[in-house]
Amino acid sequence: MAAPVITQVLVLGAGKVGGTVADMVAEYHRLPVTLADRDHPSQEPGDRLVRRTVVDAADDASLAAAMAGHDVVINALPYFLAARVAKAARASRVHYFDLTEDVAATTAIRVLADGADSLLMPQCGLAPGVIGMLGAHLAGRFDALHDLRLRVGALSRHATNALRYNFTWSIDGVINEYCHPCAAIVHGELVSLLPLEGHETLVLDGDTYEAFNTSGGLGTLCETLAGRVRNLDYKTLRYPGHRDAMKLLLHDLRLADRRDLLREVLEHAVPHSREDMVLVFASASGLRGGRLEQETRMARIQGGRLRGVQRTAIELATAAGVVGAFELLRTGRLPPRGFVGQEQVALEDFLATRVGSCYAALGLPGSAAAPADPPRGGHTFAHTWPPEARRRVRKETQA
Repeated sequence: MAAPVITQVLVLGAGKVGGTVADMVAEYHRLPVTLADRDHPSQEPGDRLVRRTVVDAADDASLAAAMAGHDVVINALPYFLAARVAKAARASRVHYFDLTEDVAATTAIRVLADGADSLLMPQCGLAPGVIGMLGAHLAGRFDALHDLRLRVGALSRHATNALRYNFTWSIDGVINEYCHPCAAIVHGELVSLLPLEGHETLVLDGDTYEAFNTSGGLGTLCETLAGRVRNLDYKTLRYPGHRDAMKLLLHDLRLADRRDLLREVLEHAVPHSREDMVLVFASASGLRGGRLEQETRMARIQGGRLRGVQRTAIELATAAGVVGAFELLRTGRLPPRGFVGQEQVALEDFLATRVGSCYAALGLPGSAAAPADPPRGGHTFAHTWPPEARRRVRKETQA
């Protein structure tokens, strides 16, 4: 495939993840990036690659004006704006990526992608995103695939409250995935499972976690593997006790029906934490060479510095997913138009990108996770960011 000419990148959403995406594109691709949000983000002195500006994503004219002069838009706004931004990108013939886990938004974007002159690739973060690449990779390693279990957790390193949880990413995203149906394959049939159900306890690297159904993590993987796998599911990893506490809030107190109030309660009572880690675990079993075998992969990702700013594990892991996909488009390894699902990206290609070593452990059977405890002096990160990045010191963009 011919590589498209990309000289200007627009990142919508100047929060923690959006700011990390902008810095990652600037650092690794040395391209000018426009970082836009509805509130004017302050321009960092001396930053010649990332320009900050104001865009109202709820206004069609403002969106269209923002698209002008850009070749790619990476949408890091809340999930409920995904279809609107994708529509504007299609109309402007701008390549589109996003991080949404929302199933309805992705369905709308697939419809928009029909006949589009640019690529539309939603769900390019961690889950959905990299986890779909990993699932498709493992599926291809068996003659007959029986079970594929995908587990991801964005966890605070020190959980001391009754929820056994601190927010490490979007409150809206957490509520969304806890309240919507969950796609899965059971006994070869596509099914919809209830969120927070399917509770299990598992031990990873000697630590105990719980896992339960959440929405959106598989992206389009169920459709891709339909007819090829007996059982496929995705569950979120948390510390034991979290699921029961959330069921009390969502079901017993019926806050699933009053999500604005739920958001207000959680924002008031549950602290955010930048002391986090990301766990990615996958287990596949089936027939290989006539024998029943199992294969697992695991990565443990910590925070690190990027362009002089300390970034959390979830910020780096999420940004690496979409920036890796962006690189594959820029180098001609993705289709230049239409809809692309994350599992269409070969795991080997993604791991070979400039940011792919964030997930290097996923390429190793049996898993090779980063150390559970960082050395004194700060967090470790599975990727070694460039030395020159650590010498650039600037203030961190506030969400």
